[in-house]
Amino acid sequence: MEDFKNNVSGFVSKLPKNIFSGFVVSLIALPLGLGLALASEAPPISGIIAAVVGGIVVSVIGGSNVTITGPGNGLVVVLLGAITTLADGDLFQGYLFTLAAIICSGGLMILIGLLRLGILSDFFPSSAIQGMLAAIGISIFAKQFHVMMANTGQKGDTMSLLVTIPNSITNLFSTEYEHLVVAAVVGILSFLIMIFYGKIRNKYLQLIPAPMWIVLLVIGLSYYYEFFSAATYPITDKLLVQIPDKVFSNFPSPDFSSVWKPKFIGVVMAITLISSIESLLSIKAVDKLDPEKRRSNANKDLTALGIASIISGFLGGLNVVTVIARSSVNVNNGGSNRSANFFHATFLILFIVLFQDQLSRIPLTALAAILVFTGYKLAAPRNLRDVAKIGKEQLLIFSATVIATITTNLISGILIGILTTLFIHFILNKSIRLFARNLFKPNVLMFKEELNDTYFVSVKNFSSFLNYYRLKRTLDSIPENKDAVIDFSLCDFVDYTVQESLFGYQEAFTRKGGSFEITGLDKHATSSQHPLAVRSLISFSRKIKIVANLTKRQEDLKKVSRDFGSNYDPRKDGNTIHLNDFVFFKTKKIKYHFNKITSTDRSFKISDVEFSEGEFIARKVIRTTILTINVHKEIPKFTLDREGLLEFVYKIAGFKDISIQGHPDFSKRFYLLGEHTENIQSFFTNELVLFFESNPYYHIESNGRTLLLMGKERIASVKEIKALLDYGIRLEKIISTINYDEILLKSPQIKS
Repeated sequence: MEDFKNNVSGFVSKLPKNIFSGFVVSLIALPLGLGLALASEAPPISGIIAAVVGGIVVSVIGGSNVTITGPGNGLVVVLLGAITTLADGDLFQGYLFTLAAIICSGGLMILIGLLRLGILSDFFPSSAIQGMLAAIGISIFAKQFHVMMANTGQKGDTMSLLVTIPNSITNLFSTEYEHLVVAAVVGILSFLIMIFYGKIRNKYLQLIPAPMWIVLLVIGLSYYYEFFSAATYPITDKLLVQIPDKVFSNFPSPDFSSVWKPKFIGVVMAITLISSIESLLSIKAVDKLDPEKRRSNANKDLTALGIASIISGFLGGLNVVTVIARSSVNVNNGGSNRSANFFHATFLILFIVLFQDQLSRIPLTALAAILVFTGYKLAAPRNLRDVAKIGKEQLLIFSATVIATITTNLISGILIGILTTLFIHFILNKSIRLFARNLFKPNVLMFKEELNDTYFVSVKNFSSFLNYYRLKRTLDSIPENKDAVIDFSLCDFVDYTVQESLFGYQEAFTRKGGSFEITGLDKHATSSQHPLAVRSLISFSRKIKIVANLTKRQEDLKKVSRDFGSNYDPRKDGNTIHLNDFVFFKTKKIKYHFNKITSTDRSFKISDVEFSEGEFIARKVIRTTILTINVHKEIPKFTLDREGLLEFVYKIAGFKDISIQGHPDFSKRFYLLGEHTENIQSFFTNELVLFFESNPYYHIESNGRTLLLMGKERIASVKEIKALLDYGIRLEKIISTINYDEILLKSPQIKS
């Protein structure tokens, strides 16, 4: 009961901010809803209906927290194609058929949510998704540019619309089209407002979003001509938004007569696919913006979006999706729960009821300008440059998806993007067998290390968009306020999609006070300097230049070395003779050590070591992180470990557990070994014993002048390396105070 009261109290206290945020979002949603509907060849009010229904339904039964729902950019091309494809010459009839397709699509989305198939979003390569969004942007730009120039009669596919853009510009200079010049100028000025509005730093002007400024200015222009000018309003009714006189009584009836036709089924599948992808990607992106870092229930949200789309379709509205741009505006204006989505819908209803006459004064060219800017942002050249920086292969995937989407359709485009990604992965690894043999095999192992409460996740074989869901399922089970180490030492290939997703986990864990570190990628080759570039243990094709690219862990190690006044060298070093004198490596074959952090006086050295257990024990390759400390004086040879950990090995070597008088607890917890018992007992002073008892466990060895410290038989995270180095520095200070020469003088027989 107390928790319920606290929740209600918290909800009420946040209500003013959510009301304000909903109002700001509605200012953007109003012109966008009208514009997206027009771009789809649907009645303008259908976009507002989708926003209103989505805002109410999803805010009540959805599974997200700060998302805003309504008509989406990605569906413009699909809905436009659906209406024109199903029209058979009558666009309004095509619209009625499309409403039926939207309702059927909503049913499929409910099914997807109930079957918990939100996981399907993880099977799309990142570069292919970016290519699909860019293609959508190009298509919106191509269609709406003509409308912005007052040429509403220009029809055709994306390529033909792009080619004829110069014609729409030159037409304005001919006498035949002079009656359209004012409308085109309004469109051009609106586009310039969208471009330069973000550069205005006046806090009062910034209270109203750019799209709403455009709406206010063009409505004001209409009133100027009506009341203050003798001239007639130069923009014809044909170029103005058409709002039905009775919005809430003249709902169209969806036409289900074509429900079994192949074209209709294809439209339903296209709407469902793009709606699901756009919504899932938006939910994932908006979760990262949530100040409270909550995770949305994507499957519950898909179900709510499906229900909203069905209701919207019956009322004559477009389908409902989660939209990232309006959601980000919601977060930026203090929206903290689903009520902001509800209030955004409420304000839209008020706008339609109270300002119906004003909305009908908005020129189509102004709304088109907003969409032209939206399309440009999706397909901006910088997006191409960003993809190219990741790697040439990502640029190829991106380009193939864009071209295929523009020349065919969205479903074919994303499928070609997936196939291109697979083909490139096969080439990079020079093998199909790596994927075919391991696709259905479990490749993720996780266990919790009890001593330091760290979750260790090992990934083997390959990790790409094909099997990322396994890794994601494991990572989602780890509390974000804990420490996690993800090791790819046993993984031959890691693609860009996986690494991009892991970067999101790193940010989430950092915000919640946890630690998320990736190890084992420093042996992999890359094709670019980008930190998220594809990494492979198998040599790249000769056509792709191999680059020595430091991983994020290696970059962090460089920072650690600077912080401790040391030097860092990531290169492999086969000279490991300094490790041969330690018992731990007696039966092991050391290959090399790398990622070396060495103090300026060469007393301390941390490095990653690769070794095998030896031919007679196991050929399995092991990688671990060790610290060696040169104490610059003679000390006894000993090995200190947790009780029972390596007893068998050391007993074979002839060592016996040594007890320290006066410290029974120490003798129970640790296994202390060495040839000269009295030496070691004298060396382990009270201060040294107390240090070991009050600090974390490490495997510690002395070969007489150097100490070897090691945590786990795995590569250590950067956080663990810092702890190990701090531990070693403090240990060396204590050892430096022990006068071992005096001990030897008192007991000459124990001299080793």
